[in-house]
Amino acid sequence: MAEVSACPQCGMENTYFDGTVYVCPDCSYEWTGEGMEAEADSVPKDSNGTELFDGDAVTVIKDLKVKGLSMVIKRGTKVKSIKLTDNPEEVDCRIDGSGIVLKTCFLKKG
Repeated sequence: MAEVSACPQCGMENTYFDGTVYVCPDCSYEWTGEGMEAEADSVPKDSNGTELFDGDAVTVIKDLKVKGLSMVIKRGTKVKSIKLTDNPEEVDCRIDGSGIVLKTCFLKKG
């Protein structure tokens, strides 16, 4: 059985699942559990599932063609001091003086 969390509106712990939605009897707020799962997915992770932070150093795990340029980022390229973006599946970085956005699924922390 899934654990029922506190009400996102009033914060009270007196909540229950009625079969389709979660209900808070204190403030009469109803919500689905989907918002809670999406919040957990908002954490950027590398290809191995390790959490990424601003300033981390990562390694590219696959040769990547850069759109709009004749540049290829080779597997094993080390990227220092990444910056997280609003999208948890992308990071901003600089490679050979060019600002590039990379997908986290092609990166390995370390």
